[in-house]
Amino acid sequence: MPIYEYQAKDESVNCSHCREPFEVFQNLSGTRLENCPACNGPVRRLISTHAVGASRSGLDARAKSAGFHKLVKRDKGTYEKTY
Repeated sequence: MPIYEYQAKDESVNCSHCREPFEVFQNLSGTRLENCPACNGPVRRLISTHAVGASRSGLDARAKSAGFHKLVKRDKGTYEKTY
């Protein structure tokens, strides 16, 4: 299920929920959100990049701090843990 980002159409809005971008899980066939769930003000959907291409080093650091490790293929059928 994709994650869509929304933000208030009017940047001077006082709602703490939609003043900054917020994420919503929606089906591909779902209807676009038109109003903020908190204040019912008009919102617009933002165009955003996917997380994988945004910052590779940042993702690696977060994965490492969460206890995951990365395997790199060295030989046929042999993998080495890099962190």
